Amino acid sequence: MRWDPGQLAALAAVITEGSFEAAARALHVTPSAVSQRVRALENAAGTVLVRRTRPATPTEPGRTLLRLARQVELLGAEAAAELGPTDDESTGRPVTVPIAVNADSLATWIMPALSAVDGVCFDVHVADQDRTAELLPAGVVMAAVTSQREPVQGCTSVPLGVTRYRPAATRDFVARWFPDGPTPEALDIAPMVVFARTDDLQDRWLRAVAQQAGGDVPDPPRHHVPSTAEFLAAVRAGMGWGMWGPLPRDGARFDVLAPDDDVVPLAAETVDVTLHLQQWRLRSTVLDRVTDALREQARRVLPPAGAAR
Repeated sequence: MRWDPGQLAALAAVITEGSFEAAARALHVTPSAVSQRVRALENAAGTVLVRRTRPATPTEPGRTLLRLARQVELLGAEAAAELGPTDDESTGRPVTVPIAVNADSLATWIMPALSAVDGVCFDVHVADQDRTAELLPAGVVMAAVTSQREPVQGCTSVPLGVTRYRPAATRDFVARWFPDGPTPEALDIAPMVVFARTDDLQDRWLRAVAQQAGGDVPDPPRHHVPSTAEFLAAVRAGMGWGMWGPLPRDGARFDVLAPDDDVVPLAAETVDVTLHLQQWRLRSTVLDRVTDALREQARRVLPPAGAAR
């Protein structure tokens, strides 16, 4: 079956922008025109492709055609670039590459990599590193920085390196809550800072402490602070202890982490999260340039998997 590129573009715009009205503005047409194109595509597919919610979301068949729409846009932009200048000004517009990253990577090492890729616009989606890969089969993104090693269907997966964290708190917090050290009993009542409800870093360390002590896993009171900079600021402010990081490899520097002398580690142990880069299995020079830049920057700043702690 041949799919109409204008209808595919309308579908992608609705999902990207979140509504038919916003898609119309992005495509410089009327909302009625967008609605007609999507409806025609649904008629051709024989099924509903878009859930008319706010924001609009694709159905399972809609995800399949959304991936196709992204691929058509990307390959079309590459073909236009190879053909050179034309009278059509739209062919000179940079292609947009949607990617998914975790917040800590975005705050520390991702932006220098993306800034090195000329002629590309980025649509960055932020999610927990355990969930970014879910956006690949949905057609929402073309590449994802993820903790998932096994490639999702239709994608390749390569290791990037390790993000390393260490439990830390202010000296005053340690003096108040851990006078005898971070014992399981003290960890059960000392406030803890957590990035989000899906963040398992602190709990991974607590489970290790409990296993070593042979007791129950501490369940402390929690602050939820879903921003890397503000998470670290909460620890610096003495609101609780948290996993400080990601820590760069020797010779690299993450300015956002710049610790002050008041923040000290609770233990020498670290919690490591191995990151992988998954991308669509698609022959694309643009996508290859993006992923090459991410891999090179990760090689510079992230400790390799298995590196000494």
